Amino acid sequence: MEVDLVAFSKESKSAFPANKKLRQRLRKVKSKELDSQFENLHEKVFSELDCLDCANCCKTTSPIFLNTDIDRLAKVFRMKSSNFIDEYLHRDEEGDYVLNFSPCPFLGDDNKCLVYEDRPKACREYPHTNRKNMQGILELSLKNTLVCPAVFKIFEQIGENYRK
Repeated sequence: MEVDLVAFSKESKSAFPANKKLRQRLRKVKSKELDSQFENLHEKVFSELDCLDCANCCKTTSPIFLNTDIDRLAKVFRMKSSNFIDEYLHRDEEGDYVLNFSPCPFLGDDNKCLVYEDRPKACREYPHTNRKNMQGILELSLKNTLVCPAVFKIFEQIGENYRK
């Protein structure tokens, strides 16, 4: 079942101020407890949602490409790493390699990644809601509530305990 990205965008933008306040409350939660809550909700939400029904992350944002990602993908395309960079990437304001444009050029019409087995580390780990030390990436997770319906849903559910 395809995700209605227009409705999601409106809903996530509308909830953003409340999620921002929630992020502040979550900063006060013990790290291990927060990690556990995020991991449990990550498992629950991803048992209900299929990324292939959405792919909004691939349609709207770029992962950071590490040198190892660039070398691996250049090899897949049988090109030099420098040529891969010239064709697909540029440095952002923080000096990281990111895609030249959205949607991702490796996203198929069926929302499948054409380089899935060799995708960048950032793609492998996205949306980062089952990591250790969630305290350290609460700001990133908040931003991801605007991109990923699963992260939005996780914030919505975790907020039930902290929005009182």
